Amino acid sequence: MANSKYWDEKIETMPVQELRKHQLGKLREQVKHCNDNSAFYRKKFKAAGLKPADIKTLDDIQKIPFTVKNDLRDNYPLGMLTVKPVDVVEIHASSGTTGNPIIGAYTTNDMTVWEELMARSIYTTGGRKEDVIHIAYGYGLFTGGLGFHYGAHKIGSMTIPVSGGMTQRQIKLMKDLGATVLCCTPSFAVYLAETMLKVGVDPKKDLKLRIGLFGAEPWSNKIRERIEADLGIEAFDVYGLTELCGPGVSIECSEHNGLHIWEDHFLVETIDPET
Repeated sequence: MANSKYWDEKIETMPVQELRKHQLGKLREQVKHCNDNSAFYRKKFKAAGLKPADIKTLDDIQKIPFTVKNDLRDNYPLGMLTVKPVDVVEIHASSGTTGNPIIGAYTTNDMTVWEELMARSIYTTGGRKEDVIHIAYGYGLFTGGLGFHYGAHKIGSMTIPVSGGMTQRQIKLMKDLGATVLCCTPSFAVYLAETMLKVGVDPKKDLKLRIGLFGAEPWSNKIRERIEADLGIEAFDVYGLTELCGPGVSIECSEHNGLHIWEDHFLVETIDPET
């Protein structure tokens, strides 16, 4: 499984042709599952003239009708499930500030996949079992805190599930427990650095932080440079979305030249909204 460089070397170094074969199998399986187990998708596929057997190549993803946020809101809370409600073991959700919240319903298998993807993501940035991972993303319905929590546990790292707020207490815990990995939003990382300066803590001398995993909001290269300079760490970008699994969709590696999408689980289609 894990080695010095990869969490799952077989998957992460899979040849492209093998990966495409894997993706096609998963795509066909998913379309059939949705058609067989969801009245919503049966109706949507029928309106588009799509049958599961029509998915013969990856290019056939173009035949699949879009699922948009209003579909998720209009079928709130669990109208789009493709499993029985009794098989759901965890719920996450958006804030719902613009209407009904977007619900994410997770089965036991979903949770297994999520923790695996998060372990892979943390490992890609250099996080290891020996690390002390300080998680300052919010816990609860928001996916951020628990996503990193599950990944850190999968790796076997000491985990500090502090969540948000309590800035001075967080600084004390990072110092006392020897945190080496910081997981939070970029804006909170900036605020942590500012607060450390005010309370007389020098993160480069008084803390053991070495890497940070930041996401859940947009941030610029200037913010990255500021965080790295102020905290003395290497910063990594994390991307996810509530409609899938939150964090765990893609991650930066040490090359810092864009995000790596975990293509064994996510097939990306780039759409021109004008055409």
